Amino acid sequence: MDDIQHLTCRGGETLAYRRVDGDGPTVVWIGGFRSDMEGNKAMALDAAARERGWDYVRYDHFAHGKSSGDWRKATIGRWREDAICMIDSLQGPVVVVGSSMGGWVALLLALARPGRMAGLVLINPAQDFTERLMWPSLADHERHAILRDGEIVIVEEGPPGEGLGEYVLTLGLFEDGRDWLLLGAPLPIAAPVHIFQGRADDVVPWRHATALVERLTGGDVRLDLIEGGDHRLSAPDDLERLIEAVERMRLQAFT
Repeated sequence: MDDIQHLTCRGGETLAYRRVDGDGPTVVWIGGFRSDMEGNKAMALDAAARERGWDYVRYDHFAHGKSSGDWRKATIGRWREDAICMIDSLQGPVVVVGSSMGGWVALLLALARPGRMAGLVLINPAQDFTERLMWPSLADHERHAILRDGEIVIVEEGPPGEGLGEYVLTLGLFEDGRDWLLLGAPLPIAAPVHIFQGRADDVVPWRHATALVERLTGGDVRLDLIEGGDHRLSAPDDLERLIEAVERMRLQAFT
């Protein structure tokens, strides 16, 4: 099924998604901040789903890609809520694959719907990034402007396909993010968790992943530190590792 579909969630906002029909637990892709469902990792999983007969869903967050929504109203809480909306529209167990910010959303989803989780695969997970990574990285004048005006415009250029471009950072994003912080308490996630973390990631430092591992309780946790791996982890070897990890999670769900 190649056509974009739309799922209506709170307030009449719609999530754009694509689905590959297959067997077994549904693999659900949750992308990162300012990314969409057409990225390299999402598309590699799409190809694997078609080749291997997986049931697979990839979608765009609220105010991302082809989904609806006002970016200035986008928050971690909204993205969590919409992930729950998506999972609740599906049947049976799910293997959730979360990249960067999508890793944070995936963890929040697992806590909200523990009975649906067959496993989590997280790529450079950025739990708590608004508070622990993004806010400290801003210049003093940028933080002051957010507190004074409620928002600032960020321009983040980079190589083709890598820069986040121009976007607004709102005070609401940071204030809401504090309601969903995870690293201050144990995380009782019973489903198996497999984390891939690049040692050379300059966006989410690798010690951010070890801090997460220390908090996860209740299930098997595997952390693979990828020597030389960057934040994207989209090299051919990285994609192959990701696909095989998802396949193992799917097979575990049958045993």
